[in-house]
Amino acid sequence: MFKIVKREEMANGTVVMNEFEAPLIARKAKPGQFVILKATETGERIPLTMADTDPEKGTITVIYMIVGKSTALFKTLKEGDGYQDVIGPLGKPTHIENVGNVVCVGGGTGIAVLYPITRAIKEAGNNVTSIIGARNKELLILEDKMKAASHKLHACTDDGSYGHHGFVTDVLKEILDNQSINLVVAIGPVPMMKFVSKITKDYNVKTLVSLNPIMIDGTGMCGGCRVTVGGKTQFACVDGPEFDGHQVDFDELMLRLQAYMEDEKASHDEFCNLDP
Repeated sequence: MFKIVKREEMANGTVVMNEFEAPLIARKAKPGQFVILKATETGERIPLTMADTDPEKGTITVIYMIVGKSTALFKTLKEGDGYQDVIGPLGKPTHIENVGNVVCVGGGTGIAVLYPITRAIKEAGNNVTSIIGARNKELLILEDKMKAASHKLHACTDDGSYGHHGFVTDVLKEILDNQSINLVVAIGPVPMMKFVSKITKDYNVKTLVSLNPIMIDGTGMCGGCRVTVGGKTQFACVDGPEFDGHQVDFDELMLRLQAYMEDEKASHDEFCNLDP
């Protein structure tokens, strides 16, 4: 069992942070990589990119939104409980080097994935400006951590309840208009990554995105996580999860992500409505 040592509910309980014991993974994991979790013997395999690792404590941290039956099951786990299985680290780590001026853009729970990458980019000597966004102030996560990992931080909310009233792309465009940027890293909802990539392509700025297609085994065997990048089929689990945002077919990715939305909602509702 991979015991949970710290648990925190965020964003009005719709997002949960779990820090749990996984010493072998904690020693090997690098920013950008992910793990696959199973809550029980018969549970579903859920891929989650690590939000943090602590090699000395032997723990890793994941942050996830409650969207289906399995994440609802994850939410029932308390401190002292544990995951049945954890596999990782999986995927290619983020390539970190000193390139100059970097903008890191995060939306929703994508901010959790972005945080360790942003921190590593800053530690490599880059000048880091970060932009984080959510629908409203209550859903904005990890602001303090992102502020510490950046030289400058911009917060955005769709409803104007905090920070810039509007989208992260508004702030990004303003930065690109006024500063020479060498790299943009964008992680969050697919539409956000799509429009960030569309903007940066106009400015000829290299852009990395982290993709979250449907995934099963996580080792390249099933092909469920296939995405089209530069006109070629790639597997997010072994070729990614990070890709050149200017080459990704985001429309195809969005269609594939919608394939099981009705089933996901039905299984979530059935699980949550079970009698105790």
